[in-house]
Amino acid sequence: MSESGIPVVHESPPPPQGPPRRVRPIAIVLFLVIVAAIVIAGIIPRLHTRAQVNEETRRLAVPDVAVVNPRQVAPAEEVILPANIEAYTDAPIYARTNGYLKKWYFDIGAHVKEGQLLAEIDTPEIDQQLQQARADLSTAEANMHLAEITANRYQDLLKTDSVSKQDADNATGDFEAKRATVESEQANVKRLEDLQSFQKIYAPFDGVVTARNIDIGDLIDAGASGGAAKELFHIASTRRLRVYVSVPQADSAGAKPGLKADLVVPEYPNRRFPGMLVSTAQAIDPASRTLLAEISVDNPTGELLPGAYAEVHLKVQSSGPAFTIPVSALLFRAEGLNVVAVDSASRAVLVPIVIGRDFGNEVEVVSGLTAGMQIIQNPPDSIITGQQVNITQSQSPQASSP
Repeated sequence: MSESGIPVVHESPPPPQGPPRRVRPIAIVLFLVIVAAIVIAGIIPRLHTRAQVNEETRRLAVPDVAVVNPRQVAPAEEVILPANIEAYTDAPIYARTNGYLKKWYFDIGAHVKEGQLLAEIDTPEIDQQLQQARADLSTAEANMHLAEITANRYQDLLKTDSVSKQDADNATGDFEAKRATVESEQANVKRLEDLQSFQKIYAPFDGVVTARNIDIGDLIDAGASGGAAKELFHIASTRRLRVYVSVPQADSAGAKPGLKADLVVPEYPNRRFPGMLVSTAQAIDPASRTLLAEISVDNPTGELLPGAYAEVHLKVQSSGPAFTIPVSALLFRAEGLNVVAVDSASRAVLVPIVIGRDFGNEVEVVSGLTAGMQIIQNPPDSIITGQQVNITQSQSPQASSP
């Protein structure tokens, strides 16, 4: 205590201070680390999402496609075409003289031989005309005989100057005129005899009577009077038949004479009738772009009927390799018809093609394709050459037709 009684407080000296604490820099560092972690945690998902978006965009930019290999067809391709069967020889039979039908001997379906009598016509007018012409011929022959005697007598008298030269010439000229009259009458008789011979109608060739349009007592008009002539019979030769078929232009190069062809008719669906292509028109019809060809078919038993519908199976030799592809692989552009092939680097290549026959779901390609090519089945309309594609499905080429 002090002298005044007031206690005296002695302050202790401050403790000695050590080195300064580094609390603030550490806090700052921790804060920065936390902020960086937060930033990184936000950026990395964004970067990952961006990478996914870029990958998805790149993947979507490369379309997925299914490809198919073109199927090569056999060199000898069977072409099936519609056709009409016709008789090898087919003729309507008309009368060449007027009259009435006296008798007919063959009805429809009858097989006749060349020269067989088909019918007889009664021709009373022709008979009377022939009788008159023969009488006129007899008169002309008598006049000619008298003129000949007179001319010969005048020639003898001329030698003795008993008649004038003029009288002898007149007698000779009269004889020549009478002889010309006889020749004219003979020609008229021959004409009427020919008309009378047309009373009998004969078959012009071996065949079948396919129509009979007359009956006994019918008036027969040969058309000489200006009226329409009436067909009496119709005969068709059916032991051999003609089949006319229109071959498409794409197959016309292989349609050569000697090519074998088979006929199939609806009434015999399980049979094939052999035939042979014998000739062609040697010209393409501009209206149908087809080549008219004639096929000869033997028909000894008469099973095939003229006028029937048939299918012709032609074994046409292809002029070059041909392929078939699905119709869905075709791409129509302004520059023409194309398909889209895929090269070894999975890039699209537009290939112009030329098609042949259309089989419905498939078409024949005669130019533009090669074996082993990969063709996109359903190409996008916007696809271009050089565009990257991703093949997701591939079909192996099918076996070619025998």
